[in-house]
Amino acid sequence: MKTIKDIDVKNKTVLVRVDYNVPVKNGKVENDLRIRASLPTINYLLEHGVKRIILISHLGRPEGKISPDFILYPTVKVLKKLLPNQTIGFYDLPRKDEHIPIPEYVKVALLENLRFDPREEKNDPEFITNIAKSVDADIYVQDGFAVVHRAHASTDAIKNYLPIYAGLLVENEVKNLTTITKNPASPVLLIIGGAKVDDKQPLIDKFLKQADHIFVGGKIAADGYKSTHKKIVVASDFDTNEKGEKLDIGPVSTGELANLITDAKTIIWNGLLGYAEDPTYATASTIAAELIGEHQSADTIICGGDTTGFVENLMKDHPSLRYSLVSTGGGASLEFLLGKKLPGLEAIKK
Repeated sequence: MKTIKDIDVKNKTVLVRVDYNVPVKNGKVENDLRIRASLPTINYLLEHGVKRIILISHLGRPEGKISPDFILYPTVKVLKKLLPNQTIGFYDLPRKDEHIPIPEYVKVALLENLRFDPREEKNDPEFITNIAKSVDADIYVQDGFAVVHRAHASTDAIKNYLPIYAGLLVENEVKNLTTITKNPASPVLLIIGGAKVDDKQPLIDKFLKQADHIFVGGKIAADGYKSTHKKIVVASDFDTNEKGEKLDIGPVSTGELANLITDAKTIIWNGLLGYAEDPTYATASTIAAELIGEHQSADTIICGGDTTGFVENLMKDHPSLRYSLVSTGGGASLEFLLGKKLPGLEAIKK
């Protein structure tokens, strides 16, 4: 895969697809991990003498319409704090054949939400080509791993106009996910939680050959998931509320999982083990996250939106926790693990 390390970016205007689809409430970013995750690529480009960096992203699902609920400006406020020595510009999406007048002193600029225009999700080449022309882009960098499984204009159609290279975030995601799918260190432990068995079963089936153990918890187990396969361990006891609802796996199952984590050399975790939105029922997920984050001798991958969000929040209070990869990918990481071709990565290869 071609990366920004393979090219000379000096004096080039680089259009960078980032993933700033972050939680925003009352105009304030509540979790800036995805913004911080873009810094290695931004800093690399700045250190190697680019003329200018133009960042593009989406936020939420505005359904192709301009909405005050999904403007990207709150992310600019975060960028200004993370890049205190840079003047950060913010500009609307260009109209047809419009040239965006960006002053020379602005080295880093962010354009407004791509999904304010329905052509982004329709994979319209004219839409993304117009953006590239409006800023005189020389090179395109794909650093939004969370969207590479979508055939959108900013992941796929752009390949017909500009040469595409992977950013450092995408490179890191692909490297770590490839390692655990092709050459994982044994024992391999897959931890599955969450609520939808239809979403998780393909992952269980995929890893049955590679994994030494597959632990199933979360609502899937609470709803009665069963397996006779010797590799699969299903949570058998649960913490309940006053209505008798099973909202977390119990101490016996948590102890079983803890032993599996301690012995493992490769750990993939997708799906929370309980109703972790309520701290009362986040016990098993917290114990698992802490044990995995303290297990420095193992390759550890956290994936899936709810799981990564939970771990990211835990890391704020426990900065000593370390993971090989807290994937920004969500659905993209799952499709990668399942061996599916992702349009955004195929575009980089081409």
